Amino acid sequence: MSGMGTIEGQQFSSDDQGCKWMGNVKEKHTVHWFRKGLRLHDNPSLKEGLKGAKTFRCVFVLDPWFAGSSNVGINKWRFLLQCLEDLDLSLRKLNSRLFVIRGQPADTLPKLFKEWGTTSLTFEEDPEPYGRVRDHNIIAMCKELGISVVQRVSHTLYHLQNIIDHNGGQAPLTYHQFLAVVARIGPPPQPELPVNAGTIEGAHTPITEDHDDVYGVPTLEELGFDTEGYKKSDFSIRSFEGVFGLQAPVWQGGESESLARLERHLERKAWVASFGRPKMTPQSLLPSQTGLSPYLRFGCLSTRLFYYQLTDLYKKIKKAFPPLSLHGQLLWREFFYCAATKNPNFDKMVGNPICVQIPWDKNAEALAKWANGQTGFPWIDAIMTQLRQEGWIHHLARHAVACFLTRGDLFISWEEGMKVFEELLLDADWSVNAGMWMWLSCSSFFQQFFHCYCPVKFGRKADPNGDYIRRYLPVLKNMPVEYIHEPWLAPENVQRATKCVIGKDYPLPMVNHATASRINLQRMKQVYQQLANYKLVEDSKGNENYKDCYQQRRRSTNILQNSTAGNHPAS
Repeated sequence: MSGMGTIEGQQFSSDDQGCKWMGNVKEKHTVHWFRKGLRLHDNPSLKEGLKGAKTFRCVFVLDPWFAGSSNVGINKWRFLLQCLEDLDLSLRKLNSRLFVIRGQPADTLPKLFKEWGTTSLTFEEDPEPYGRVRDHNIIAMCKELGISVVQRVSHTLYHLQNIIDHNGGQAPLTYHQFLAVVARIGPPPQPELPVNAGTIEGAHTPITEDHDDVYGVPTLEELGFDTEGYKKSDFSIRSFEGVFGLQAPVWQGGESESLARLERHLERKAWVASFGRPKMTPQSLLPSQTGLSPYLRFGCLSTRLFYYQLTDLYKKIKKAFPPLSLHGQLLWREFFYCAATKNPNFDKMVGNPICVQIPWDKNAEALAKWANGQTGFPWIDAIMTQLRQEGWIHHLARHAVACFLTRGDLFISWEEGMKVFEELLLDADWSVNAGMWMWLSCSSFFQQFFHCYCPVKFGRKADPNGDYIRRYLPVLKNMPVEYIHEPWLAPENVQRATKCVIGKDYPLPMVNHATASRINLQRMKQVYQQLANYKLVEDSKGNENYKDCYQQRRRSTNILQNSTAGNHPAS
């Protein structure tokens, strides 16, 4: 029996394209393994598995123990389960079903492969280091079982290794450099057409009467969540206790919802006509019915479909091919994926070759106040409350709370903020979440640490009347506009009249921003001065002109800063 595996999206079969000899007839029995990519449109690996198949089963492996023990919040689990329910409904229309497998892939899949007579396994290529290791092990297991494996790139626009190869074997580490490489490569591949009855041809899915009991999509309660009295004490920093009923979802998971949102997104004719940068208003801080970032993260929406539908619309209106900047939301995402794909320590400071080593403070109490919206700064607390309740915040709100936690006020490591976002933020995946936190903390990609957001002035600019604050912090709903961003300045009689006494009903500011930000700016200056001195010594050893290197670095930084203003990956 010949060997089998997949390298960089290529297929290698162990038994003649995953077919089993049954007398004189070769039979192909396919299992498609959903992880991300929870959709039927633009799913090239699934379509490949269906070619010539006699049977096919679509599976998703869910570990109930992981659900109960992980630091992933209830909103993210609910969104995932909604995605699986929608996928199951779509498969029903094709006379198939989704098989939700309880357990761990390495334990459950081999047993099912033998039970089902599986000859072919297909899945979407995972670009992240953990997923690459997992898939390598699964491929080795399939080789022993004589099962062919097909994996295809569809979670990112490009094959990331292609970008790395075009950049001399290294991932681009500035957005400007990344855009230059992408411009040389050209547009990404077109999306695949959706899987339909014609795609399936003669393949069928064996379904038993007890399918719902054995392989049905579980409920939150079955995963151990108490949705009636949702207790948020199992938080990653384990310091906040409170019982809240689970609110109705602001974001409905699933491919069907993602395609409806994409259609609405493209119907915003005022924006489409100009393709300008959307103006920031207090309404922008609220979740939009055209928001797409959680759907891209879970793969309910194909990045390539989004890319080409936006491109086609631009060409139709402008009669010209669009600039790369039109696709900023997708390209920022791609940039972080590319930077992370070969770096298993991308989510850490220590051992991460692209991350500045900063001596952050450790302060569990301050971290808990930030994470739970108890800093005493209404703008910051409203953002963190929205994040915890709804699972999403505007990208400028992310700037505000990230700066406050790290280099602005608390000087706590970006890794701690990343963990909180990983728990609560629907669109936080490993690569983009870590990349964003390194960027906003000036630990990588962006070095203009002297630009610091004031938690009062920034809030006043974004939410001048305090409507956003009142929405998420009802304790301040009666506070007059002139004090809504600085309620500690309200006279005592005003505080009593609004039934919000600062220090009792709402906390006092946990830091003096002016003092803390000034001290932290000096600390960042010291770190970067030491880094500059080290680079000067290293460059002189290599007989390089430090001034030229420094100017080149500054140019890259300035270009990066100019590129960040609009199309953020969380838009």
